Amino acid sequence: MKVNLKKLFKKSTDHVEVIKLNNNMPEETKDTEEKSVEKNSDFITQQDTTVCPKCKQEFSKQEIKDNLNVCVACGHHFVISADKRMKSLVDKGTFKPLKCKVELTNPLEVPDYEDKILSLREKTGLDEAVLAGTAKIDGYDAVVAVMSSKFLMGSMGIAVGEKITNAVEYADRKKLPLIIFTASGGARMQEGILSLMQMAKTSAAVEKFNNNGGLYISVLTHPTTGGVTASFATLGDITLAEPDALIGFAGPRVIEQTIGQKLPEGFQRSEFQQAHGFVDQVVPRDKMRETIAHILRLHSKRGR
Repeated sequence: MKVNLKKLFKKSTDHVEVIKLNNNMPEETKDTEEKSVEKNSDFITQQDTTVCPKCKQEFSKQEIKDNLNVCVACGHHFVISADKRMKSLVDKGTFKPLKCKVELTNPLEVPDYEDKILSLREKTGLDEAVLAGTAKIDGYDAVVAVMSSKFLMGSMGIAVGEKITNAVEYADRKKLPLIIFTASGGARMQEGILSLMQMAKTSAAVEKFNNNGGLYISVLTHPTTGGVTASFATLGDITLAEPDALIGFAGPRVIEQTIGQKLPEGFQRSEFQQAHGFVDQVVPRDKMRETIAHILRLHSKRGR
């Protein structure tokens, strides 16, 4: 089967389109957090209440939402939508999405794959598993990309690879710092080898950005695994992570079965990764904006 790669990787120029992050952009939470939880979700709902999987206490869903999807008792970090995360990070009214349209393709002709993507677009308000654009954080300009685990588990296929690469290249051209929040189960199996190619593509873009002196802050959230971990997620100049996030290539169960040994307590969690030098700092969600703003301030030529 022949694949027209030029068509697959067709993208627009580096112009940006001004869009405010408000009620005009549908939040993923409207269709996901307010309905009954799917099979693989990390919390249990009963009408208007949520049971924290860590401390087992019950709270109203609104109470958790108002706390950036973090348990008010034990600090457990629930999944958060890409739109809501972006709102919590950037200065109000400054987000401008980068234009980077990639045509919907089904190179392996997987049954119902295109219908699944169209359904997720309608449900999440995103065109793919990453939201990227320019914004200000405490007054500092930056390029920000946020992956969504609610869009096919944040899997990286052709479109995600192109959007991440486009964000890196835009930051390189405009001499802006780059911030990427990762959340992914790895490569998108529905696109086969073309999804694996995105590992090299994104890594090459980051390497060029790094050689040109760009600042790249990588923020690892739960979960960051597979090909995303093995590529751009772990190439940051500064690597942050949310508490108790799963970070690794293969899952713990697969590793245990492969090596025939029991893994250490907390293996592959962000705190374990920080203790072993893989992560620079574990930052709670409510402190993330402050922490990133401080890093940008330290690396800014104008300072404050």
